[in-house]
This record gives sequence, structure tokens and C-alpha cells, in this order.
Amino acid sequence: MSDDHDPATADLDTADQDAASDQAIADVEGQLSALFNRVRSNWRDYAASVHPELQPAGYKILGHLVRQGPAHAGVLAEQLHTDKSVISRQVRLMEQLGLVESTADETDGRARVLVATPLAIAKVTAIRRTNQARFYELLRTWPEDDIRKFAELLGRLSA
Repeated sequence: MSDDHDPATADLDTADQDAASDQAIADVEGQLSALFNRVRSNWRDYAASVHPELQPAGYKILGHLVRQGPAHAGVLAEQLHTDKSVISRQVRLMEQLGLVESTADETDGRARVLVATPLAIAKVTAIRRTNQARFYELLRTWPEDDIRKFAELLGRLSA
């Protein structure tokens, strides 16, 4: 009698496959953890490059304002998945540092809109250019199919 039809063997095969999948998922989790640690470290360095007193959370907010344009604090908190109090503290500091301005909303004078200053835009743009150059240099060593698959998999993961 063949092992292919033995229910006990089939259960072992499934258990082996589950264990292998679990290990692969753990490997992904480990790599994502390493990547996130690297990103947090980079944000700390980028923040210091913009201004020695700027915190990583401030750089994240500032980068978003430069990339997306003016925004309300509540919208920033939502988009960056952070507490509005964090946004408020960071914005106060960035205003003092000359990196962000708060202006009246044209459609609702009671609301405030946060805008990155030209100084902040120039500094963040310079950091981004350097990062993009490094990123492109690295990914250009990969086969195009790998890059496309990587983009697809990241999209699936972030959905």
C-alpha cells in the first residue's frame, strides 16, 4: 500500500508544510523588524540633518507635509496613524525651528492648516534625492522581474 493514501502520512505532510510556512512567515517578520529598525534609525539621522532639535516623529510629519502638501493636524494624525497630541507637540517645535507654518484655512477660518516652509522643503527634498539615488542604485542590480514581484508583494502586504 502506498504512503500517498495513508491518512497519517498525509497529516504529517500537512504538518511539515505548516511548520515550513510558519518558519517562512517568522523569517518575513524578522526581516520586516530589521527593516523597520533601519527606517527608525534613518528617520533619526534625517531629522538631525534637518535640524539638531528635530525628533524622528517630526521628520515623519515634515516629510509628509513636503510630499503631500498642506494639511490639518487631524488629517495628519489619521494619515500617519499617530495621536493628535504627538502632532501638536511636534508642530509647535517645528514652528519654533522655522520648519512649519500654521495658517488659517481658507474655507474655515477657525481651522489651521500646516505648511512646510521653503527651508524645510529644501532640506527634506535634498534628503529624499540622496535616498532615492541609493535606492535606485541598489534595485538596479536586481532583475526587472524581481523588482516587479517585490513591488507586487509589498502592495499585497500593505493592502
